[in-house]
Amino acid sequence: MSDFAQWSLDAIREEDGSFSWLEEQRFDWTTTTSQALEQILNGKTVILITDEKRKWLESYILGSINSAKLERPLLPIVSIDCMYKHYDTVSGGEMIDIVEDMISLSHKEDYFFWYIGKGDDKRADIAKRKDTSYFWIFDEEYLNAFNLKSYDKSLDIKLLQLYRIFDASLNAAMFGEVDVGS
Repeated sequence: MSDFAQWSLDAIREEDGSFSWLEEQRFDWTTTTSQALEQILNGKTVILITDEKRKWLESYILGSINSAKLERPLLPIVSIDCMYKHYDTVSGGEMIDIVEDMISLSHKEDYFFWYIGKGDDKRADIAKRKDTSYFWIFDEEYLNAFNLKSYDKSLDIKLLQLYRIFDASLNAAMFGEVDVGS
């Protein structure tokens, strides 16, 4: 079983030159992603949240991660909008507390948030309250997050590439090819 950091570097390099940007940020990638993968392997539900501009990516991830073509166990992943249809109206700490209580009751603390989007978007607030959250966050240096720039002309391509390497990492972790705890 190989080390996740080394496995990630090898996987990035196998993608010819199109992932070279990620090689420069691989330490941020491996640190944050290994923690998310470990939570998935421990059976936690993933609650996916995106800002409005990344709704397309949310649909793509939800449609791809448990594809019938994949030969792996199904993963518990849901959109925050499916859990609470009026999530966009949530504002202020008290209402976030109520939504988080509902999620905690439903999932017995066996969940984590995966947020993709701008750091200053109010949809990020609930994820920022939990230390276990996984972030692909834009325009903000956030601790234990994979940071990107929203004004990057190649952002959409990079997000798809990130998902591709995430999915490959998930397979490798699930099938014992890589140790995400190392």
